[in-house]
Amino acid sequence: MANVVLVIDMVRGFVEPGHNLYCEGYRPLIPRIQALLERETAAGSRVLFISDHHLPDDLEFQIFPVHCVIGTEEPEVIPELAGYLTGDNLVPKNRYSGFFNTDLEKRLADLQPEKVIVCGVCTDICVLHTTSDARNRDYRVEVPADCVATFDPDAHTWALGHLEKILGAQVI
Repeated sequence: MANVVLVIDMVRGFVEPGHNLYCEGYRPLIPRIQALLERETAAGSRVLFISDHHLPDDLEFQIFPVHCVIGTEEPEVIPELAGYLTGDNLVPKNRYSGFFNTDLEKRLADLQPEKVIVCGVCTDICVLHTTSDARNRDYRVEVPADCVATFDPDAHTWALGHLEKILGAQVI
C-alpha cells in the first residue's frame, strides 16, 4: 500500500463561519489539502476523514464550547472536501486522538501504509494527539506544515516543533 492521509476535523463546525469553534485561519488550508489529496489519491493512497462527533453532554464541553454534536451539520466534512468521502472512510471520534474509541488502529493495520500523512486542525490538539498515537504505534508520520493550523499561532509553532523533535514526525 502507498500512504494513508488522515484529514483531521476539516468539518463544518470548525471551518465554516457561524459555528462556535470556527476559525478564519482554517479556510486557507482547503486548497492546500485539496492539492494534497489529489496528489496522494493519484498515487494510490487512501484517505480517511477523522471527524469530531460529540454527544450533547460530552465532558469536553467543560473545556471548549459545544461543537460538532451528533445530529447537527457540524460534524460533516466540509463540502470542498466531501468529494473524497467514499462511504467507508469516515472515522468519527469524540476525543482529541483519532485512535481513542475508534477503529482507526484496525483500519491502518489492514491498510499497512508506507507512511501516514496527517493534515487538518488543530495542530496543537487533534493533529498532535493523533500523530502521537500513530508514532506510538510505530507508523512513519509526515505532517505538511502548510496543511495544518490552529487558532493560536504560538501553539501552532510549538506543536510543529514538538511533532518533529519529540514525536519524530517529519514536518515538511
